[in-house]
Amino acid sequence: MPRAALTVWPLHGIPEITAGTDLVDVIATAAAGELADGDILIVTSKIVSKAEGRFVVAEDREDAITSETVRVVASRTSPTGSTTRIVENRLGMVSAAAGVDASNTPEGTVLLLPVDPDASARAIAGGLRERLGVAVGVIVSDTLGRAWREGQTDHAIGAGGVLVFEDLRGETDAEGRPLVVTMPCVGDELAAAADLVKGKAARLPVAVVRGRADLVGPLDLPGARSIVRPPERDMFRLGADEAYAEGFAAGAASGSNSAG
Repeated sequence: MPRAALTVWPLHGIPEITAGTDLVDVIATAAAGELADGDILIVTSKIVSKAEGRFVVAEDREDAITSETVRVVASRTSPTGSTTRIVENRLGMVSAAAGVDASNTPEGTVLLLPVDPDASARAIAGGLRERLGVAVGVIVSDTLGRAWREGQTDHAIGAGGVLVFEDLRGETDAEGRPLVVTMPCVGDELAAAADLVKGKAARLPVAVVRGRADLVGPLDLPGARSIVRPPERDMFRLGADEAYAEGFAAGAASGSNSAG
């Protein structure tokens, strides 16, 4: 069945967010009269972190990255001496710099990701539903790179009242063939679509997506944490150089033990 057109627009009038800001109040005020049942709001993680007071005093951003890191996946030092670390952070996300952000923060501070982005998204969605009387979903988004591809896109790191996967397994394609593994991550797709109207420097941290009301549901739907692939299914746990070094070391150790 043909789908309705997708409409995406930014919310204007969001003020500078500080620790303790009531995001439900701010978003509800900016969206007065604009929202309808089935709308999905994409909220940039930075304003969630700011409202939650996730500022950390850190003259050296690298120290903050280290504190947020659970596992180093890969590390590269450029000819200029700067080091880029791809790490797994405490939320299970694999990204550069563990999600630590030093842009648009007070001097001498950095901003960490929300403690629980799914809980934050559910709280905003629930608050907006109660205050405005409309059944909306909320996705908290953050900018991430992708393996094997240059550039970055926005991804869903938190979700409340909205499906993050559209499970098409068991359905058929246009030719009648069964779909076996098709499961689009609509949470990430919605986050990326919203970023096209939010921009990075326009100070428009919230966008509304209309046209996918079928994805909006109860607040207890699985959140964006369900997008993170479990370690036992991760085929790329290390960077190529790190995997080679680990295998070489294991092989050398095995050969040494055999010789003994």
